[in-house]
Amino acid sequence: MKKRSLSGIKSTGTPHLGNYLGMIRPAIDLQDDFDSFYFVAEYHALTSERDPAAMRASTHMIAANFLAFGLDPARAAFFRQSDVPEVTELAWLLSCVTHMGLLERAHGYKAAKDQGKEKEINHGVFSYPVLMAADILIYDSDVVPIGRDQIQHLEMTRDIAVKLNLAFGENLVKLPEALVREEVAVVPGTDGRKMSKSYNNIIEPLAKPKILRKQIMSVVSDSTSLEDPKDPTNDNTFALYKLFATPDELAEMEANYRGGNYGYGHAKQALYEKMNDYFGPYREKYDAIYADEDYLEGVLEAGAIRVRPIVEEVMDRVRYATGLGPRRR
Repeated sequence: MKKRSLSGIKSTGTPHLGNYLGMIRPAIDLQDDFDSFYFVAEYHALTSERDPAAMRASTHMIAANFLAFGLDPARAAFFRQSDVPEVTELAWLLSCVTHMGLLERAHGYKAAKDQGKEKEINHGVFSYPVLMAADILIYDSDVVPIGRDQIQHLEMTRDIAVKLNLAFGENLVKLPEALVREEVAVVPGTDGRKMSKSYNNIIEPLAKPKILRKQIMSVVSDSTSLEDPKDPTNDNTFALYKLFATPDELAEMEANYRGGNYGYGHAKQALYEKMNDYFGPYREKYDAIYADEDYLEGVLEAGAIRVRPIVEEVMDRVRYATGLGPRRR
């Protein structure tokens, strides 16, 4: 019997290159070997999203991205978080055994506190780890694919699960394991920091060629002149090119950098051509899928139906164990 893998992605706009390399492609690779569940995390997006039309459009965009990149609805369940409203009920039950001290150690809250903004965040941001734990535990997940920088998220989920099990019964909820993807590197944004929508430094892999080229041409570089040699190991364009180039192509660009008479504009053009060639076929698939709203809704609804028996079984035993009603299953 296959182990169950669980991943989610916030519905906050079009996925960027960091999302693709760090989450989407690795997640799709798991569908052969795991019972894979993927969801669009709308409840999490509500901590900042205030436009309902944008939320719905983003959900469809994300679903179309996964499908274009190779997600097979016959092998993996893909669904909306809000189609499983029981996750918010489980989040409340978990909140009742989660200490404030644990939440105050979360990276997001600590970052807000360091900036003096802890009183400006909403409760959704502060309690984010509890809802995230509910997302994982409600599906009896065995593994959660994460990058090394996300280990705290999974550790907090395990801590919360242990608290619930100690309070109401051993093995009430399953303790998930981290499936750490060592091969997933931090993808630099156009300004050199980690690629993030909040930094406005993203590259959208499925954007139209004109937009993709404009984003790539905005990658920050130093002021070294065209004629002078350049250090490829300290350049954002080269770091991005490395993610797609063959060893021979990478060696050629490195030689061009070190040899001089090769500008950053040349490197950015090479990066654009490489990425446009790589993502072009996916872009065509995406455009066709995104235009078919009925198909997207069908995939999302089928995914929610597929996970429902597991959700109902987990919630039945949790409700009964916590005294919230009779056993129904």
